[in-house]
Amino acid sequence: MSRILYSGNRNASSWAFRAWLALREQGIDFEEVMIDIRRPQRWKNLAEIGTFSPPAAVPVLVDDETVIFDSSAIMEYANELGDGSLLPRDIKLRARARALVAWQHSTLGKLCPCLSFESAFYPDKKQLSADEIVNAEWIYGIWQQQLESIGGTYLVGDYSLADIALVPSVLRLTAHHEIPEHYPLVINWTGRLINRPHVQEWLTQAYALEPIYCQGYYSS
Repeated sequence: MSRILYSGNRNASSWAFRAWLALREQGIDFEEVMIDIRRPQRWKNLAEIGTFSPPAAVPVLVDDETVIFDSSAIMEYANELGDGSLLPRDIKLRARARALVAWQHSTLGKLCPCLSFESAFYPDKKQLSADEIVNAEWIYGIWQQQLESIGGTYLVGDYSLADIALVPSVLRLTAHHEIPEHYPLVINWTGRLINRPHVQEWLTQAYALEPIYCQGYYSS
């Protein structure tokens, strides 16, 4: 058996973070190959990934002859390869979890586009604009509503792929704008997420790296 996860820099690759977390949470054995996605070597390194993975991006999971090249697909695969505990058994909750993952995958990251995953690790954070603060608090409100509706400690009750998918967004938003006190469930939920052992393992390594600064962060 040969199972390899092609991952990226700990302080830059949020999509690899999600795939890695799902695999680790399910106790699945894999070898990790780190791909340096910093410029200028980024393009050469990703071109090499493109020789066996159509998107030429990370993460990619190669399990024997099977190539899985999307973070959501890797997360689902990890859940099925493991004990299946990262998706609810209830069909409606399972659909809700997948909807939250899809939201992150499609449009959530665009709400505060200047706040890249890399920026969560900058020692000096920028001051958010009024619009960015509105966007951040709107997202906190959505999370609060979801947690209230489920009455649980995580987004769909138990810890799931929905929570894993949102960890990087939690990091980049809370690093720049403190969660208001009127969202107590979000404060508790984000604290639980960040303090999970596998999340802490990744973050300890990420904070030890030299920051990767994105053009326009301080001027936007």
